[in-house]
Amino acid sequence: MTLVAPGSVAAVQKRTILTLVATQAVGAMGITIGIATASLLARDLSGSESMAGLSQTTQVLGAAVAAYVLGRVMDARGRRYGLLAGYLLGAAGGLLAVVAGVVGSMTLLLVGAVLLGATTAANNGARYAATDLAPASSRARALSVVVWATTFGAVIGPNLTGVAELFTDAVGIPVLTGPFALGAVAMLAAALVVGVFLRPDPLLVAREGAPPASPSAVEPVETTSWRRAITVIRARPALAAAVVGQAAAHATMVAVMVMTPLHMEHGGAGLEVIGLVISGHVLGMFAFAPIAGWLADRVGRADVMALGGGVLLMALVLCAAAPQGSSGRIFVGLFLLGLGWSLATIAAATSVADHTPIEVRADVQGTADLIMGVAAAAAGALSGVVVDVAGYPALALCAIVLVVVLFGAAYVGRRSA
Repeated sequence: MTLVAPGSVAAVQKRTILTLVATQAVGAMGITIGIATASLLARDLSGSESMAGLSQTTQVLGAAVAAYVLGRVMDARGRRYGLLAGYLLGAAGGLLAVVAGVVGSMTLLLVGAVLLGATTAANNGARYAATDLAPASSRARALSVVVWATTFGAVIGPNLTGVAELFTDAVGIPVLTGPFALGAVAMLAAALVVGVFLRPDPLLVAREGAPPASPSAVEPVETTSWRRAITVIRARPALAAAVVGQAAAHATMVAVMVMTPLHMEHGGAGLEVIGLVISGHVLGMFAFAPIAGWLADRVGRADVMALGGGVLLMALVLCAAAPQGSSGRIFVGLFLLGLGWSLATIAAATSVADHTPIEVRADVQGTADLIMGVAAAAAGALSGVVVDVAGYPALALCAIVLVVVLFGAAYVGRRSA
């Protein structure tokens, strides 16, 4: 059965982009509203500052696992089913985080954080969905428009901390759980948008119009999804470099970002100021995405990955020099941390789409996000220990090692292009 009439693929792509833009704006608000309070809630429930980053680290790990699982769902059923599952699981996680705060359970908070990660995985999957029907010459721009749409919800989200506080007063739940309650509502709204409007499915349309694959293009169907994806990645140096570069950039950002609220609170900064810094960080991550996409299409994916590495390096130096509390250096450092992440990951994600056969595209993209998430989760878990032992400046300096890995991946990608 033909999903679209001949010549209407461009119309489907336009509808897909509009739907994904709306979904990202709402879903991003749901997942970012709790960023400013997650580490504080984890600290209060665990009674240990070294455990403060564990909630967001667990969320990152949950996103990694969910990326692989949702990738398999998308591979079998299309983008719509995978995205819908991700947002619904995320909403359940937000509600569990509220219950955890009410009953005082760190274990329940971590379970909720794992489920919240599914929304992050869905947001990441949405950026790939934008590339399914896009021509290679404008693929990065299509991806970047969806990433850019995240700006609306992601900047608004952390600044709803005050609204969430009023909400918690009204319903009688702990103040630090309010953002998770509002976030769950936003994730349900995102699920509604994607469930109703992402039709026809862009991945299924792309497969319908793709030429038949040669027998040697992908692993046989009877092999496992993981093995098939890894085989495809290992066989293509440019693809492998993109996967590694994406993981290194994301790990750099997560390691420093998750401990910033605690570093600021130690210096007396209030939740409103912390939320403002996180909003600036998120603005850097998403607001300039179309520029990153344009650059990736014009000058090449690998060169923009390297540019992102340079911006991340500047961010780490500023964060290492930032005193506790509120300062100009922490504002600028967190903004550049987001901007460097944007440049590197948009270029890397587009390169993943460029070099992956359509037959295994969702599987490989899910595996790439799994690798990215595991790397970030490990970095986030270690960040709390490093800050506890040596301080926040030491954490920022240690993260330079990850930027070096990103530079190496960009070099390999440029040589292999």
